[in-house]
Amino acid sequence: MALISIIEDFHPLNNARLLDRAAELVQPLHHHVKEPVGGFKLKERYSPEKEEVVLHKVPHLAMGKGENLCLDFGTHLVGYLTLDLSYTGSHPDAPAFLKLKFAEQISELSENTEDYDGWVSRSWMQEEYIHVDVLPAQLKLPRRYAFRYLKITMMDTSPKYKLVVKHAECLTETSADVGKIKPWTFDGSGSALSADEADRFGRIDEVALRTLANCMQDVFEDGPKRDRRLWMGDLRLQALTNYVSFRNMDLVRRCLYLFGGSRFPDGRVSACVFTEPTVQADDTYLFDYSLFYTVALEEYLSETDDEETLNELYDVAMQQIEMSLRKCERTPEGLVITEDAAKDAFIDWTEGLNKRAAAQAVLIFALRYGRRLARRKNDWSQANYLMEQLELLKKGALAMFWDAERELFVSDGQVSPASQIWMVLADILKPEEANRLMKKVRDALGGQEQSIDASGCPMLTPYMHHYYVAAMLRSGLKDEAREHILAYWGSMVDYGADTFFEAWDPAHPEASPYGGAAINSYCHAWSCTPAYFIRKGLI
Repeated sequence: MALISIIEDFHPLNNARLLDRAAELVQPLHHHVKEPVGGFKLKERYSPEKEEVVLHKVPHLAMGKGENLCLDFGTHLVGYLTLDLSYTGSHPDAPAFLKLKFAEQISELSENTEDYDGWVSRSWMQEEYIHVDVLPAQLKLPRRYAFRYLKITMMDTSPKYKLVVKHAECLTETSADVGKIKPWTFDGSGSALSADEADRFGRIDEVALRTLANCMQDVFEDGPKRDRRLWMGDLRLQALTNYVSFRNMDLVRRCLYLFGGSRFPDGRVSACVFTEPTVQADDTYLFDYSLFYTVALEEYLSETDDEETLNELYDVAMQQIEMSLRKCERTPEGLVITEDAAKDAFIDWTEGLNKRAAAQAVLIFALRYGRRLARRKNDWSQANYLMEQLELLKKGALAMFWDAERELFVSDGQVSPASQIWMVLADILKPEEANRLMKKVRDALGGQEQSIDASGCPMLTPYMHHYYVAAMLRSGLKDEAREHILAYWGSMVDYGADTFFEAWDPAHPEASPYGGAAINSYCHAWSCTPAYFIRKGLI
């Protein structure tokens, strides 16, 4: 299901004052040198079978044509590779022709990426073909990579010599100060966690924070392998986790200014923003992402009481609310989002998902935050107006989507987990009704409830699973929320995750919304929020 927008001759609306402010907030990057902790050879080029190599022997291993050497750097890194190369045998009489393949997961090393035929550009594949004309040589790659494993394949050489990798290192890069974070420990109070559960949460927290740190660069990137951009939906979740961990408030502020400083010509916040070579809003608009701008701004202000940022970005946030309200139609029962507007929402990667009910709920959810902003700004006229619209939207939601007999939300005939989750987060129901509804969602995901289409409209991403956990907590199901984090994110840890993945189905580890797992991101920002739930004390 491609999510591609192409607007010819697109000219974003740039606000020089806001972009200047964003430029002032560029954060210093922290660097560390990391070396491999182990090595192995694949027996066949695309075989997962491997032969372990003792690390101290690596500088003496000679590679001839067709041979490979895989280096394990111990954990997921984001940075720049340097290789010191030499040779054995006679003086090289032909270039060394190398293929370098970077992998976030060990399974990627045995993939034949020539088989990939998905809709996301294969140019994101972390592979390089390099000729080295003179040996010995130090090879410094100018491109930044996200990886744990490096596979070096000798594509061709001369019979007169073999290649030797004398040394390898990665100069890592992040704007997160990882040294300030202490491991999460369970103090034994306020919860019935067992020792095993506490240990498992500690491991999940560690992986979640590494995921966030490796996505904290010049901006909060969505993923350091692909797309390496600032996306609004990811930003909101990254910021929440940042508030309970690294607390790099200026990086959040910078991203808010970037979104406010470069927008669609009509003022809409773009789904993502490019920062190089200059700042430019992408020509992709997502209904729910634009509303998360208002949410993220209010959450930032709740953490900082930053009046200057409130004054400078308030109008941008209110504009997102106003423009979204224009996409609603008035009915005798209240306000209801139009079908066309709902199609512009992301919600999740689920193919065939009807998004109308969920999009209506996101708008209601965002209006709550918009009203808080207005009250913070002492804009009481706007606060009262938003309250009126909020009530009309709630009435419209109940009239259009709520099936009182089945006690479910139905979105144009479809009953999906996403619709139920977002309506609970929008506070449409009374607490006891929300509690019953989320128990139905839980049972549907476990295959014990047939009234919700959990198999036909599954949750495909940790992004949607975050909102599922949030909805369970909102409806008083703390034990169930805790169990889901342990089961879902914990299954990624069991699979060998050093960082959490962009898309994950424990029953189908190779699943991809992009047409092939080879393009999947195995370190993705919207997956980092277990650390938020854990460190916030919500579970």
